[in-house]
Amino acid sequence: MKVEWNEDEVVAALHDSSTRERAFTRIVDHYKERLYWQIRRMVVSHDDADDVLQNVFLKAWAAIDNFRGEAKLSTWLFRIANNETLNFLERKRQAISIDDEGAVSVAARLESDPYFDGDETARQLQEAIAELPAKQRQVFLLKYFDEMKYEEMSSMLGTSVGALKASYHHAVKKISDFFTAHD
Repeated sequence: MKVEWNEDEVVAALHDSSTRERAFTRIVDHYKERLYWQIRRMVVSHDDADDVLQNVFLKAWAAIDNFRGEAKLSTWLFRIANNETLNFLERKRQAISIDDEGAVSVAARLESDPYFDGDETARQLQEAIAELPAKQRQVFLLKYFDEMKYEEMSSMLGTSVGALKASYHHAVKKISDFFTAHD
C-alpha cells in the first residue's frame, strides 16, 4: 500500500528523532526517480548518475537538521543534487584534462550504455547538450525535459529569472547550431 505524500507531515517527522529515519526513507522513495533523471541528463552515464544520487541523499541526511522548511523539500533536494552534479562534472573535467587519452566522447558513452535506447537524433541531441557549458546545460535540461517554470528554477538555483531565460535562449541557439553543423 502506497502512503499518500504530505510534505508537511514528512517534514514534521524529520524533526522527531523517533520518526526521522522512516521520514527520510519516504523522502528517498518519493524523490529518487526525479532526482536520478535530473542528474542523469547532466552526467549522461547511468553509473555516474547512481553515484551522484547516492551522494545527494548522503548529503541530505547529514544536513537534515539544517532543513527549516523555508523552501519546499523538493527545492532543497534539487539544490543539493544540482551542487553535487556540478561538483562531479568539475572533478571529471579536471580528470579528463589531466589524462586526455582517457577522455571518451559522449556519443561513445551513450552507445555503450545499456540503458540508452534512443535513435540517432536522440544521440545527437545528447551530444549537443553535453557540449553546453554546465550552467546552460542545467537550465536547458530543467526547462526542456522537466518543463520547470523559471520561477521554480530561480528558487532552486539562486539565479534571477532573466538570467535563466538568457541561459536557456543561448543553450537553444547552440543546440540549433550543432544540428545545423551536423546536417
